[in-house]
Amino acid sequence: MTQGVSDQLDLAGRISLAPARLPVREAVDRIVARKATIRQERLSGIHNPWGHCIGLTDPWSFLDLCESDLVIDAAMKVIGADVILWDSELFAEVGHYGEFVAQGREGRYWPVTPLAGVVVLVAVSREKPEVKAVRLEEIDPDVLAGFAPSEPLYVVRLMPATSRFERDPNHPANRACMEEQVLVNYSNRPLWLLSGADRANNDLVSGFAPAVPVWASGAMPSAREEK
Repeated sequence: MTQGVSDQLDLAGRISLAPARLPVREAVDRIVARKATIRQERLSGIHNPWGHCIGLTDPWSFLDLCESDLVIDAAMKVIGADVILWDSELFAEVGHYGEFVAQGREGRYWPVTPLAGVVVLVAVSREKPEVKAVRLEEIDPDVLAGFAPSEPLYVVRLMPATSRFERDPNHPANRACMEEQVLVNYSNRPLWLLSGADRANNDLVSGFAPAVPVWASGAMPSAREEK
């Protein structure tokens, strides 16, 4: 194991939740080097120190980027002063995200009422990260102009705090997500109020703890989940 990550391991062999601040470009490079062995769904919520990405990378590096002025200022110009971070995802290649968008999947899984938000696209592997903020309803493959098809792309998903994040697993967006992305469960994701005030009485408490494994509740994973 590489120096740096090994220094963060606790006695159980897990990566510590203490902020390590691995440079984000280095974190991205390590993932890109392993892209052939990493299922895309595992890169969902990569900023979340209480999520499953803790065993894959240093989430604090990505959370720092999400909380940076670079991202927040870009988001505020599109959705206003009240901004909530609810998801982010690393795509090892811009082309893969282009396919995701072309399939109409960006927005399909957003459990947000009323549905509104901004996607901040971060060219994270460049010497200085560059961002493009796009209103959710304006997302299409054309927004990727200016990005090289093979470069990594960090996709930060933010909602206005005037909307409500729906945690009900039976919400249509949550059901679609769990059916089509079996390793992703948005209903228990933590939310970060990045700017302004929460105007919609969102649950800003849930999710800030390690997720309980499915088997801990006595339920065995299905064959589909094991793939």
